[in-house]
Amino acid sequence: MSGILMAAGGTDLDSQQCISRGAEIKKLGWRIGLCADHADAALARLAQLQLEQWESPAGRAYRTTLALQAASLRRGRDALREAAAATLRHARNVALDPQSGY
Repeated sequence: MSGILMAAGGTDLDSQQCISRGAEIKKLGWRIGLCADHADAALARLAQLQLEQWESPAGRAYRTTLALQAASLRRGRDALREAAAATLRHARNVALDPQSGY
């Protein structure tokens, strides 16, 4: 029956599953993007903490540690943004060409 639907221009079960998977992949991309947004919020909180003007050696060490953590978090956020973009591109490709695989 699916062969008849395909010949008539209809969609077969595999195409419908790919479209559904494309939507799931798109949701995943958005969730990854939200994780990157959460990292941005954490970076903003770290920046506020770094503004503390403790002049003691302990205060300088504290700010240095925060700066190192912020740099690491920035790299993680950037990787999340790249992963979200790649995931959303893949979702578009699956939606455009369900036969291309996943």
